[in-house]
Order: sequence, then structure tokens, then C-alpha cells
Amino acid sequence: MNATTLKQIRQARIVPVVVIDDAAVALELADALLAGGLNVIEITFRTPAAAAAIAKIAAARPVMLVGAGTLLTEDNVRRAVDAGARFGLAPGLNVRTVEAARRAGLDFSPGIATPSELEQALQLECPVVKFFPAEQAGGVPMLKALEGPYRHTGVQFIPTGGINLKNLADYLALESVAAIGGSWFVEKKLIATRDWIGITKLTQEALAAARA
Repeated sequence: MNATTLKQIRQARIVPVVVIDDAAVALELADALLAGGLNVIEITFRTPAAAAAIAKIAAARPVMLVGAGTLLTEDNVRRAVDAGARFGLAPGLNVRTVEAARRAGLDFSPGIATPSELEQALQLECPVVKFFPAEQAGGVPMLKALEGPYRHTGVQFIPTGGINLKNLADYLALESVAAIGGSWFVEKKLIATRDWIGITKLTQEALAAARA
């Protein structure tokens, strides 16, 4: 991940993990996050609307750092890049996906949950990784354990999975955590009901906790 992208993610401290069913609301969602003080978003490739949503935000809201999540295949990578995504993440580590992202020039963070997976990611020159599923994989204690033997490599984690307002500060207190991924403030119900005011308020609340 290039220094500019990583810096913006580290400054944001939180990456909203979004599942969107209707690309028509993408800009309103982006504006709700921006109004709450957050200029980073991850649109996951879990629905057919993902690529179109990324394209809309990337084109109309250049201030927003738009990423693509759940990139499981080379085709996902291609579609994300074509849509204008500036970084990508995956829940697991797939060598072919990592290589596809590298060929496409996409900043990519594969998912890891074990020391062996972390070493493979580092060997593939992926120094920023997604720790997933964070809580189920051992949470903060597991990350502290990984920091010991791997801190000198400069690895940075973006833990995602089970993180919320109550525990985000514990993760962000770790030197190796660049940011956390979360969905509680952008859940599908909030998007489906177009509760943009609610998303803005929840975003402000999350950022206040993250930066306290």
C-alpha cells in the first residue's frame, strides 16, 4: 500500500465496511459519511451494485478515498479498478488475487488470521493486512501476540469483524493497527431506510471514540 493511501487510512482511523444493494443511494451515503467527518469508504463486492456504487462515489466525490472490499477473484479486482477503487481488501489470502491486484496497480490488503498467513502476506509484499475475523480470531490479545515477533517488519493491521463502539479503542491503542473496519454505523437497514442523519450521527460518535 502506498504511503499516501496508508496515511489517509491511518488519519481516518475507521474504515466503514459497506454492503450496498442500490447504487442510486451511493452519493447520499458518501455525503452522510463526509458530513460525519469520515473521508474513507470500503464498498464490498457482496452485491451486484458494488462496482456501480464505487464508480459513482469515485467520480463525484474525489475527496473520498474509495476502496473495494471482499475481492475474492481476479474479476473482482478488475471490476474494482475499472470502477475507480483506490485500494482493495479481502477477508482471506489468495495468491492469485494478490497478484492480480499488483498487476492492476491496486493497493491491496489480504486477510490474515494466523502467523503463517501473515508471513505469506509479507512474502507477497503486502505489509498492510486485514485481520479477519478480528474478534473471533482472538481480538486484541491475538494482535498483541502477533506484534511481538512481527513488529520489526513494519506490518500494519486493519482488524475487521465484531468491532464496535465499545471495543474499537482497544484495537486502536495498538501501535500496529492502522485503522479498524466496522459496519455498525453503516448497516444495511440504515442505508435501506436512507437514514443519512442517523449515519452521520453514528459516524461522528465513532470518530469521537476513535480519536479520544
